[in-house]
Amino acid sequence: MQTNTLNSLLEEANKIVRRLSYKETCIKIEDGAVIIDVREESELNQNGMIKNAIHIPRGLIEFILAPDSQENPSNINKDTIILVYCAGGYRSALAAKSLLDLGFNNVFNIGGFDEWVNNGGEVQPNSNY
Repeated sequence: MQTNTLNSLLEEANKIVRRLSYKETCIKIEDGAVIIDVREESELNQNGMIKNAIHIPRGLIEFILAPDSQENPSNINKDTIILVYCAGGYRSALAAKSLLDLGFNNVFNIGGFDEWVNNGGEVQPNSNY
């Protein structure tokens, strides 16, 4: 049995999941993409989140967006354009790959929150706070 390391899992995810630039991300948002923040609640409370993002922690994303889930926000389906981010782009890569593995077709990693902010992206306070 082959054991994967975190680095090998990240490498695989980054090969499969397309990483978007800030400009590409803005275009996808204009096209109606759903933005998912996979950071922990404490990170959102401290820094806020991308404007209009939905918070689904990395540890719950497969459960909440499973095809038979009753908790699916915004009725996200297999053809929804999904943009995933975290603090540095690592958890979002793994989460995006998991979504692709679940059968979602249009999943992209938009990287880290600081990158968004440094490019002038709009943020909002944590809506659950």
